[in-house]
Amino acid sequence: MSALLSVSGLEKSFGAVVVADATTFDVIEGEALGILGPNGAGKTSLFNLITGTLSADAGRIDFKGRDVTRSSAAARCKLGIARSFQVPQPFGGMTVFENALVGATQGAGLSASEAEAHALVVLEETGLLAKANARAGSLTLLDRKRLELTRALAAKPKLLLLDEIAGGLTEAECHSLIDTIRAIHARGTTIIWIEHVVHALLAVVERLIVIDFGRKIAEGAPKAIMESAEVKEIYLGVDPDV
Repeated sequence: MSALLSVSGLEKSFGAVVVADATTFDVIEGEALGILGPNGAGKTSLFNLITGTLSADAGRIDFKGRDVTRSSAAARCKLGIARSFQVPQPFGGMTVFENALVGATQGAGLSASEAEAHALVVLEETGLLAKANARAGSLTLLDRKRLELTRALAAKPKLLLLDEIAGGLTEAECHSLIDTIRAIHARGTTIIWIEHVVHALLAVVERLIVIDFGRKIAEGAPKAIMESAEVKEIYLGVDPDV
């Protein structure tokens, strides 16, 4: 099966700080890929490179068989790449429904009537339909995270990028969000998920990549990756000789 997303030899640095070091990987349509790494490893920068908010120094990004390396963030969104942000960024003065409409009209390019219908469907899927008329700025952290997910899904993405969406949640809230993400993935949405809450990530993804200082250090089945001595040393801080 051909890759939905193909990242090849991607490089990016800010002076001496390397955030992408010849990064190469593919994502197959319908897959859920997890990305782990310590703080400062370059995980969010990788998302910025994929979505086009950050330009690569070298390398290539192909999406749906098309070279998008130099395409704008807006063009990539219209092609089907959408993301959530680590720190929720809702339009606080707008309602939850209006936030969803932004994704449906500006991301998916739907007409007004189509956008309204699609927004309601997505709000139900993410558990926010009952709060459709609430101001986004009044939401709890869990619901702000759900709204991040809602706006991304409203854009009808082929590829959904989740950036630490479980961070800061209670155990019960985390499990609730996992159920929602599982359901989204089960209906065929391709996902790349960056997360420090490892048990949340492992409940959904089929493959893991671990990066450190912008360099991919491991890739494979989640169980094998989590048992890797190098991963335990770099990510979990476990001495491999212990």
